Amino acid sequence: MGRGLAHMALTPAVNLGPATALVCRECGTSRELGPHYACEECFGPLEIAYDFGGITRADIESGPRNIWRYRGLLPVPSNIADTPNTEPGLTRLVRADNLAENLGLQSLWVKDDSGNPTHSFKDRVVAVALAAARELGFKVLACPSTGNLANAVAAAAARAGIRSAVFVPSDLESQKIITTAVYGGTFVTVDGNYDDVNRLASEIAGEQEDWAFVNVNVRPYYAEGSKTLGYEIAEQLGWRLPDQIVVPVASGSQLTKIDKAFTELIKLGLVEDKPYRVFGAQATGCDPVAAAFKAGHDVVRPVKPDTIAKSLAIGNPADGPYVLDVARRTGGTVEDVSDEQVVEGIRLLARTEGIFGETAGGVTVATLRKLVAGGALDPSAETVIINSGDGLKTLDAVAPVVAPSANIAPSLEAFRAAGLA
Repeated sequence: MGRGLAHMALTPAVNLGPATALVCRECGTSRELGPHYACEECFGPLEIAYDFGGITRADIESGPRNIWRYRGLLPVPSNIADTPNTEPGLTRLVRADNLAENLGLQSLWVKDDSGNPTHSFKDRVVAVALAAARELGFKVLACPSTGNLANAVAAAAARAGIRSAVFVPSDLESQKIITTAVYGGTFVTVDGNYDDVNRLASEIAGEQEDWAFVNVNVRPYYAEGSKTLGYEIAEQLGWRLPDQIVVPVASGSQLTKIDKAFTELIKLGLVEDKPYRVFGAQATGCDPVAAAFKAGHDVVRPVKPDTIAKSLAIGNPADGPYVLDVARRTGGTVEDVSDEQVVEGIRLLARTEGIFGETAGGVTVATLRKLVAGGALDPSAETVIINSGDGLKTLDAVAPVVAPSANIAPSLEAFRAAGLA
């Protein structure tokens, strides 16, 4: 196929590694691998079923220094590391002792995914989606996005030598618009919120058969990329699971797939079976999952987003009900924080650990603080939080509240007069 996505008819010979079928998350109906995302029987969402075989820690540790070390656990060809891609993953897990002391925690880690190629966790999911799209014969890599996904799709397509087409709300942060447009693909801003953009993308996907919308018609493959966060956390902790983890919630897929990764590692005997608690974090201006959790509901009522945390501003989250299931099954919760608390969370992480997170990271830190203060999270248990993106992408959130300590003349006298010593 070369570097492009040569179009071809889907055949049983499709090579997606250990992936064996697509299975409905609601009714359990199974169907062949392909560009399908909804069950034909009940319209429930599809996810990947696997036959992993025998995988050892040594197999993983000897692999590439990126997500392809876990290729035996993903729906990708076994030779995926040899194809042009952005090689995301294996980002740092930072021991956050300063932040832990500030919040009254004994053991805290930050999984800092701002170190990915386009500076967010979306590089992981796009890499897996691109691998599947290649194998399924698509020609264009596309997406609706709140920003980070647009960056990742445009960059991954450029690296692969194919066309990209991304669609975003027109009020997106300027930093994310620039860092998408620079890659030179088709880039469309839409007058509406993310849910409007997503609806439009779904309609376009129905007409453009050669377009792989990573979070629409190849969503089951795309979503599996988030599992690599869970795999890496366990490996970086010395092949063990944390006691607690706090995850930002947009569509909810990241949280549910981290949980899936933990359960897979347990089943494969790669980590010890132990209880762990999963907590979801949302902004109050877009908190449909948190609201459903607090009300004791099993369904998530859509909302109209109104928050500075635009990367989490999905008013009708596809995986919302499954986030509720995970939080309740593991003994966690889903909590929300105000925009003011989000900004405080960004600044707290920056000044305690030297990590400048975007607004989603601010949501997670602020939620962690709220969970500790409210007694929902055990301060003595080992805890991991996710920083999913770089603060340089959301500068407007903190620009009004940060400034130089002083402006002085270039003289020692001026320095002394300013009382800066």
